[in-house]
Amino acid sequence: QMAAGAALAAKRGEKSKSSLKGASRQMAESMSEKQLKDFAKTKRNSLPKKKRLK
Repeated sequence: QMAAGAALAAKRGEKSKSSLKGASRQMAESMSEKQLKDFAKTKRNSLPKKKRLK
Protein backbone atom coordinates (compact mmCIF):
# COMPACT_ATOMS: atom_id res chain seq x y z
CA GLN A 1 0.00 0.00 0.00
CA MET A 2 2.80 2.41 0.81
CA ALA A 3 4.50 1.75 -2.52
CA ALA A 4 1.21 2.28 -4.34
CA GLY A 5 0.66 5.56 -2.49
CA ALA A 6 4.13 6.80 -3.41
CA ALA A 7 3.66 5.77 -7.04
CA LEU A 8 0.27 7.49 -7.14
CA ALA A 9 1.80 10.72 -5.80
CA ALA A 10 4.45 10.57 -8.53
CA LYS A 11 1.81 10.00 -11.24
CA ARG A 12 -0.09 13.05 -10.03
CA GLY A 13 3.07 15.17 -9.95
CA GLU A 14 3.05 15.60 -6.17
CA LYS A 15 6.38 13.76 -5.88
CA SER A 16 9.26 13.43 -8.32
CA LYS A 17 9.55 10.11 -10.15
CA SER A 18 13.30 10.08 -9.52
CA SER A 19 12.66 9.82 -5.76
CA LEU A 20 10.88 6.47 -6.19
CA LYS A 21 12.73 3.23 -5.50
CA GLY A 22 12.04 -0.46 -6.03
CA ALA A 23 8.41 -1.53 -6.13
CA SER A 24 7.01 2.00 -6.17
CA ARG A 25 9.04 2.86 -9.28
CA GLN A 26 7.85 -0.26 -11.10
CA MET A 27 4.25 0.41 -10.08
CA ALA A 28 4.41 4.00 -11.36
CA GLU A 29 5.65 2.80 -14.74
CA SER A 30 3.36 -0.18 -15.23
CA MET A 31 0.03 0.70 -13.58
CA SER A 32 -2.68 3.24 -14.33
CA GLU A 33 -3.70 5.93 -11.85
CA LYS A 34 -6.99 4.10 -11.18
CA GLN A 35 -5.18 0.83 -10.38
CA LEU A 36 -2.78 2.62 -8.04
CA LYS A 37 -5.67 4.35 -6.28
CA ASP A 38 -7.38 0.98 -5.71
CA PHE A 39 -4.18 -0.52 -4.29
CA ALA A 40 -3.49 2.45 -2.02
CA LYS A 41 -6.99 2.53 -0.49
CA THR A 42 -6.95 -1.12 0.66
CA LYS A 43 -7.67 -1.34 4.38
CA ARG A 44 -4.73 -2.60 6.40
CA ASN A 45 -6.84 -4.04 9.23
CA SER A 46 -7.96 -6.92 7.02
CA LEU A 47 -4.38 -8.11 6.63
CA PRO A 48 -2.92 -10.77 8.96
CA LYS A 49 -1.66 -9.51 12.30
CA LYS A 50 1.75 -10.25 13.79
CA LYS A 51 1.96 -12.60 16.71
CA ARG A 52 2.64 -10.79 19.94
CA LEU A 53 5.62 -11.88 21.97
CA LYS A 54 5.05 -12.38 25.67
